[in-house]
Amino acid sequence: MSTILFELGCEELPPKSLKPLRDALQTSVTEQLSAAEITFDSVKAFAAPRRLAIQIEGISDKQPDRTEQKRGPAIKAAFDSDGNPTRAAMGFAKGLGIEASELTTINTDKGDYVGFEQTISGQATTELLPAIFQTALDSLPIAKRMRSGASRNEFVRPVQWVVLMQDDTVIDATIQGHQTGSQTRGHRFQSPDYHDIAHANDYEQLLDGLKVVADFDKRQMLIKNQVKALADEVNSDAIVPQDLLDEVTALVDFPIALRASFEARFLQVPQEALISTMQADQKYFCLTDKTGKLQPYFIFITNIESKDPNQIIEGNEKVVRPRLADAEFFFLQDQKQPLFALTESLKTRVFQDKLGTIWEKSERIAKLAAFIATLMQQQGHDINVDDTVRAGILSKADLASSLVGEYPELQGIAGTYYARLNEEPEAVAASLEEQYLPKFSGDVLPQTPVGICLALADRLDTLVGIFAIDQAPTGSKDPFSLRRSAIGILRILIEKQLPINLVALVEQAIKGYSDAEGSKIAKMGDTFTQVMAFLNSRYRAMYTEQGVSVDTIQAVQAINPHMPLDFDQRIRAVQAFSELSQASMLADSNKRVANILAKSEVSVADTVDETLLSETAEQNLYANVQQAQTVVQPLLEQADYTQVLQTLASLDEPLTQFFDNVMVNSDDAALKNNRLALLKQVRALFLTVADISELQL
Repeated sequence: MSTILFELGCEELPPKSLKPLRDALQTSVTEQLSAAEITFDSVKAFAAPRRLAIQIEGISDKQPDRTEQKRGPAIKAAFDSDGNPTRAAMGFAKGLGIEASELTTINTDKGDYVGFEQTISGQATTELLPAIFQTALDSLPIAKRMRSGASRNEFVRPVQWVVLMQDDTVIDATIQGHQTGSQTRGHRFQSPDYHDIAHANDYEQLLDGLKVVADFDKRQMLIKNQVKALADEVNSDAIVPQDLLDEVTALVDFPIALRASFEARFLQVPQEALISTMQADQKYFCLTDKTGKLQPYFIFITNIESKDPNQIIEGNEKVVRPRLADAEFFFLQDQKQPLFALTESLKTRVFQDKLGTIWEKSERIAKLAAFIATLMQQQGHDINVDDTVRAGILSKADLASSLVGEYPELQGIAGTYYARLNEEPEAVAASLEEQYLPKFSGDVLPQTPVGICLALADRLDTLVGIFAIDQAPTGSKDPFSLRRSAIGILRILIEKQLPINLVALVEQAIKGYSDAEGSKIAKMGDTFTQVMAFLNSRYRAMYTEQGVSVDTIQAVQAINPHMPLDFDQRIRAVQAFSELSQASMLADSNKRVANILAKSEVSVADTVDETLLSETAEQNLYANVQQAQTVVQPLLEQADYTQVLQTLASLDEPLTQFFDNVMVNSDDAALKNNRLALLKQVRALFLTVADISELQL
């Protein structure tokens, strides 16, 4: 057993790609070693700005020997009547490089054959490794490869050196056009020369001494700890997004965290703008107090241990000041006019060529949001319809602001700041930011009633409009994020417990595209059908992500509920039903009932004639159905679907007895039709919740 070290030295690798490259390299090497049956104790990957490396400990020196059985012609064809080998046998033996006398007999179910077992020696690990590493490098997820100089070898960045060692010995090979060796390089500035690696086990320790923390995760932990310590010194919390942390970790070999500050006057600017520019442009970690309010400090990571860190701190403070001043300028510039005045320029800004301007969209949002607010009022929610209309009109105003023009990610957020400065009602101001929630899967939902109305109206308007102009999502393409919008609508209606019908919302959204001059939607009926189908199709994506089985979703979709909250309640009821001991039997019985009714050549009656119930089993089933109908009716009015299915579970035994003892397709037409009517009532009871026959239990 020995240790293998592979290191690829490059010019600085793309920071956003470094971690994925490391993981892909480790995965590929591990899979190839396993496929080659080379055993090892561990594989560790390293990644720093100028290197990717793999260290394999406890690796076997060679592949295991293996025995292969070669089967030749049948015994009858291999030997003549005198027992001498035929030309077929001699040809088979010659192909294996042996004498015919060395052939053995292989017994199989199909007869006896001549054969030979040969032992194939395993190949030395050192012979296989160069190809394994080259294959791993070739398969890395690199969007665009480059060539360096006259070399025809391609990689994400120019390769400068390659190390490949087994313990203290170089494995001679050419990888990426470079001859392998045992020399690495340290920190670009603090240890730039080549240094010999005495043993593959010394790699990480050697680089530590050369001011390179080669282990990505270790380097990241150092950054996190240093950032936290500096934040604690000023009683603050650091904002450390994982993507930014990964990128910063990939930018430095030897991380040193320093804290700097900026003028407190900049804190009057929306903190989201300051945070955005410091994170995106400068790769800084911002600090907030315990309530989440931005503090006049930031932490940055240097790649060098400076003798005078104050100079570095002052330099970063100089660099960030103009960026913060820009944000301040845009913020103050926007305040020279009220938020509502910005809506004037929206009248010339196009939302979509065929769907009009952003101003027209704002008007549609206001009308649709008011409709939703009225529904919520009727359901007992405390919401002001006039505030909702005002919020709708102002919903897109900040798109014309200088601040959003510079920082597009602040749409809605800037509007909320400006609305508060203009002393708009708080319900209006808060909703301007909330209209964009949820922004992604699992994101928070709008909290205020007006914000909920705006979020629903905005998404519904876009959904209807884009479908109306035949630009619905196709395959993996969804330029208007309609799938995300649809799931956002469903989540809001379900999680905010709003019993609102999708049919009413979509119809109202379509009406919003009509004015005195007519409608922008040529085919209203087709648009309605397509949008409803699209919304219903999103249930599957949403619930499978929550771990709900596909058959459970299909069982509810089969009865096509139009109210998302009602759909969710049915899903939960079917999930609970699936866990009952009777569930499997009842699902099968429902399938059988559905098939019998589908094959009926006559229209099945809704009522049952008690005088025709001649068999004890059908009388018993009818009595149980009658009782279930009585119990279920008030439960359905309360939408207590879980209890409905719990009640219907009692039909398990009567149904089983019915199918065991009653001939449905009786020769007597009256009896047959009456029994079909009874089964129709059974089917109807279950369909009040879901189509249980869809369950695969």
